[in-house]
Amino acid sequence: MRLVLVGPPGAGKGTQAVRLAERLGVPHISTGDLFRANLSQETPLGLEAKSYMDKGNLVPDDVTVRMVRERLADDDVTKGFIFDGFPRTVSQARSLDELLDERGEELDAVVEFQVDEDELVTRLLARGRSDDTEDVIRNRQQVYRDETFPLLDHYRAIVVSVDAQGGVEEVTDRVAAALQDR
Repeated sequence: MRLVLVGPPGAGKGTQAVRLAERLGVPHISTGDLFRANLSQETPLGLEAKSYMDKGNLVPDDVTVRMVRERLADDDVTKGFIFDGFPRTVSQARSLDELLDERGEELDAVVEFQVDEDELVTRLLARGRSDDTEDVIRNRQQVYRDETFPLLDHYRAIVVSVDAQGGVEEVTDRVAAALQDR
């Protein structure tokens, strides 16, 4: 199964990605993990990304997409994958569509994690991180609405929306049930 998980910060995408990957027997692919691996191994892509990061700039989409392309060439993705944190924009989604098309593959579903914004703020404040102030958290929610939420329109035909409030196991079961027909 090939999935993309979408939802605002604090919706539980990372937690659910790990659980779903285990249930489905496919790898969980986090772009954060891809960046860290490429940076720590000082790969050509990692060094290219670092050159932007060292200047305080965002890493361009094409560098991220090339990291994803390399990751999808690994043997463990033959049965599928779960993306967490990619794509973040419609431009990245188009790049992923092209990449999958080249491979003769397509996404099975885009899982949208729905959580009330006040609940998200409560969850993120509970983490106790120094950079998690209510203003910063609400700004991240707005960035999500502006940049990532439009993905749902791009993938309209394959979006599966799931209530992501409640216990971790309960949410995992809801996602699994929603994907049964895929």
